Amino acid sequence: MRVSDFDFDLPDEQIARFPAKERTGSRLLCLDGNSGEIAHRQFADIESFLNPGDLLVMNNTRVIPARLFGRKETGGKLEVLIERVLEEKKVLAHVRSSKSPKPGSRIWLADDNITAGVSGRQGTMFLIDFDEPVLPQLQTFGHMPLPPYIDREDGSADRLRYQTVFAEKDGAVAAPTAGLHFDEALLERLEQKGVNKAFVTLHVGSGTFQPVRVDNIADHEMHSEYIEVSEAVCQAVRETRARGNKVVAVGTTSVRSLESASASGEIQPFTGDTDIFIFPGYPFRSVDAMITNFHLPQSTLLMLVSAFSGQEAILNAYNEAVKEGYRFFSYGDAMWLTRKTG
Repeated sequence: MRVSDFDFDLPDEQIARFPAKERTGSRLLCLDGNSGEIAHRQFADIESFLNPGDLLVMNNTRVIPARLFGRKETGGKLEVLIERVLEEKKVLAHVRSSKSPKPGSRIWLADDNITAGVSGRQGTMFLIDFDEPVLPQLQTFGHMPLPPYIDREDGSADRLRYQTVFAEKDGAVAAPTAGLHFDEALLERLEQKGVNKAFVTLHVGSGTFQPVRVDNIADHEMHSEYIEVSEAVCQAVRETRARGNKVVAVGTTSVRSLESASASGEIQPFTGDTDIFIFPGYPFRSVDAMITNFHLPQSTLLMLVSAFSGQEAILNAYNEAVKEGYRFFSYGDAMWLTRKTG
């Protein structure tokens, strides 16, 4: 399969640069993976697709304000985007500057409120040692790491809206965006209906926005991300499927977490890094339906949903969404997808 097989044309004005007024106020395109049938609904209608005993699996990662601006010893400007917090004071980060800082050099960030040293490199990224614990400093001085296609500066509202209401574990530098559509009231209604919830953790990295740079998708090397899938989650999945209910993954990050934990054929607890790459032909083991946003052309996530509901059906749905004026990407509208089983 070629990367060009996963392309579509999107007018720039359909890229959502701000969230909907209300979390549940987005539209919902519904796609039946077996028939290819499409329906247009509102996100609040998600209740009608979920039955008592179904299991919603959500990613409880919390986005950290991972972007910092500052200067080098030479006075040159730089931008730091933290990819992963390794220790209390040590991070792995992307650094943008006219000339890369050298290992052993010092940097000053956030109007000199933060000081740190560059201790080395790891591939294209830098190891940075902060003089003080990093997470509290990010909460005070950091900027929310909005995706590159949201071409504006982050604002105070993004601290709230580029974060799910169930975010719990610090570590992501991109939001699990399907979860952004849920508010507390909707979650409460689903609980009263008898829909169960389970939480996995996948700390979304900036690699989620990186393009596929090979022509043959089988040659693509997937970036790694840290996940946690507990025995309690595994047991909930087993019990749900045993009684004939649906396991519904909220977002591609939840799909990747569950399927990474199911690599042996049966879901088992998993803690550590995953570089699972799901594309058409992949045999799904633990997910029956999913809620997701619209993804970038030629991206690994578009390949994942194509594997789930069928490549032709997904591309047809995307073209229909463009024609119908849906809002795309992180702050955009959502999809309800069922798995193609035939």
